[in-house]
Parts: sequence; structure tokens; C-alpha cells
Amino acid sequence: MLGLLKLVYSACLLTGYVLATPIIWDGRAPFNLTNADLETSTGPFLTVVKGSENATHYSRLLGHSELPTPLWNEGLLPILPREQVISVTIDNSSVFIPGGGPPQFGFRRTDLIAAVNGEHTELLTRMEENTTIFHFSIQKDVLRPLNYSHEYQIVFIEPNDGSHVFGIQLGSPFTDPTGTLPAPNAHSFKVLDHALNVLFSTPFTSQAWHNFAVEVDWAARTLAVWYSEDAELLRLVKETTPNPTAAAGPDGQGDFHIALLKLPIVNPADSPADQGDVVHHGIQEGTTEGLLYSGVFVESAAQGISRGFDIRGRA
Repeated sequence: MLGLLKLVYSACLLTGYVLATPIIWDGRAPFNLTNADLETSTGPFLTVVKGSENATHYSRLLGHSELPTPLWNEGLLPILPREQVISVTIDNSSVFIPGGGPPQFGFRRTDLIAAVNGEHTELLTRMEENTTIFHFSIQKDVLRPLNYSHEYQIVFIEPNDGSHVFGIQLGSPFTDPTGTLPAPNAHSFKVLDHALNVLFSTPFTSQAWHNFAVEVDWAARTLAVWYSEDAELLRLVKETTPNPTAAAGPDGQGDFHIALLKLPIVNPADSPADQGDVVHHGIQEGTTEGLLYSGVFVESAAQGISRGFDIRGRA
């Protein structure tokens, strides 16, 4: 077995891990990244957007207990995975208190923010110029299911105004008054532009890694979407489309979040004003819920898009 591992490792060195060059930021957690590092925001994630417990109460590196997306590990799984799966969870303690603001009692949230040893301001200026591509893969946490009567915001870039350059949504979109729950497309991913138009939707099926890449042209303010499952190469599912309501320049830049942010359902007992205050009011059940992430990185589009293991192209 040791000889086989050496052979596979040697083959990996010869073929390369991923042709995604230049990679601007890499959130694919190596096996020398530890849960202790998550506690201190050491490595690729800032872990301060969470509830009152320690960071690893909500986010954990799963070591060899789960296999990551095969998209960037093709030919290596299950013998030699090159990254750890990251578990992101929420429970009733997942109430974030922003600096200088009141507790966000309406939300339950855990966010991993792209960073380098806690620094994220300078990083976003490099991630968010010219044309860049945001990669991420998502799988169900079968032991901690979501409640699809709620809206979940799970991947997004958030400028200071609280809007999203693009976003990935699951569940039933928050409405006031509340509509039929769950919504007809609650069990599907929705890729949203800045104005919340749905660019692409696909069912969130079990026992599969759902691979996404969102291409952002920061100067032209456009988006394109790529998608695949498991080891299938990424394919273009939404051609380049305008994203005109996103702000231009620094005002349109923001942190890249890998998250589980659960919005409330309107509480009929609240005042009309509070019913519309989604951040601070509403119904939350307090259940423990989760998602699994892998394959998270950001690359420049200067040499095209990385579509999978050792494959680069445009279609």
C-alpha cells in the first residue's frame, strides 16, 4: 500500500494538482490546516462572523472522514485526497453581534470569510479587479438537514452596503407577508445577480458534490456561471450577462463569504415594522443545520477558467 501511495503521489506531482494559474486565493484546506487554526483565523479563513461559542463549535475541518469534490482531486480519491472538507453549521446560539451594532436575532449564521491569516482588506482588492472566477463546491450534510421553509444565503460577495455582487440561495425566499412554504423551488440552488435575478437554478440533490464557478468582470460589471456535479468538468450554464446594479470601483468590492446564513420567517405577533426587519426579528426554530464545502478558491481569468483536474478552457 505504501508503494501505491508513493506512485500516486509521484503521478500527482508530474501531472499537477490544478491548472488554475494564477490562483489569487486558495481556500482548499490542506491537511496541515487544523481546527486550532480556525479558532485563530490562521490560514485562508477569517472566522469571526459566528455565534457566541468558539469558532470550531460552528466550523470544523473533517480530515479524512469525508471526501472532497473529485473535481480537483480526479485520480486521487479515495487514496490521496488533496484537501479537507469543511463543515459549516448553525444552531440557536448562532446569533452574530456586529461591532457597534445590536445582535442579529433574526438571523442564524456562520460565515467563513476569505482571508490570509486574518487579513482580508488587501486580499479583496487583488481578488476583485479585472476578471476573476470564484470556485466552490457544496454538498448536503445529511446529519444536519436544512429547513427549506427558510431562505439561506450560502455564498456571496458583500460590499459595505450589505448587497451581494452575486449570491447563492437555497430554501424559500423571505417574503413579508409570508407566502406558501416551502416555495416550489426551495430545494434548488439559485444563483442570483446583484438585483436578485435568478441566473441559474439546479436541484440540490443528495450524495453529490455541486461544483460552481462564478466569473465576475469587475470593470464591465458582468457575471457568467459554470456548474457541474462530482467529477464532471465545469460547463457554462449562464453566458456572460450584465450586472448593472452592482456598484463600480471600490464601492462594489466586498468580502467573499462561504456561509450558512438562515433568514427568519415573519412572526405574526411582531409589529408591522418589526415584521419587515429581517435582521433583528422573526421566527427561528433553533435547530442544528449544516452544509459541507470543498474546492473553494479564486483565480484570475487571464488564462481562461479551470474546468476541472488539469483542464482549462472556455466551454
